[in-house]
Amino acid sequence: MRLSSRADFERVLGAGASAIAARSPHFVLHHLPVQAQLSTGADPEGAPLVDVYAATARTLAVGVVIPKRWARRAVMRNVLKRQMYAAFARHAGILPGGMWVARLRAAFDRDQFPSADSLALRRAVRAEADALMDAAARRWAGRTA
Repeated sequence: MRLSSRADFERVLGAGASAIAARSPHFVLHHLPVQAQLSTGADPEGAPLVDVYAATARTLAVGVVIPKRWARRAVMRNVLKRQMYAAFARHAGILPGGMWVARLRAAFDRDQFPSADSLALRRAVRAEADALMDAAARRWAGRTA
């Protein structure tokens, strides 16, 4: 599932330093875990609320923020977003549930990647995104172990 509302992005990005799951040279990965909201009242539909929470606890809601400050060309912003969403899809099985936001925090060197949509840039972003997701998964596994 993709994050779409501004409020969701602000909630994740505004959670502070404790929400930072991993960093790489160009990206920061923020994570806001699922909060259990249990009710003592009965559900009008008759569904058990605890079971509903358990089913959604592994759901990933992901978003990507690519500021124009760091990627001026729309072509590059789109390439970066597609690569990050693909990385989230590849690592969905190892990342814990909750809201995830990947944010670009530094520009890619124009001398190294002159084309905004080159195979070299795609490979570099894919490798960095995979390393970022793996680092976040390891950090999360360390918290729960």
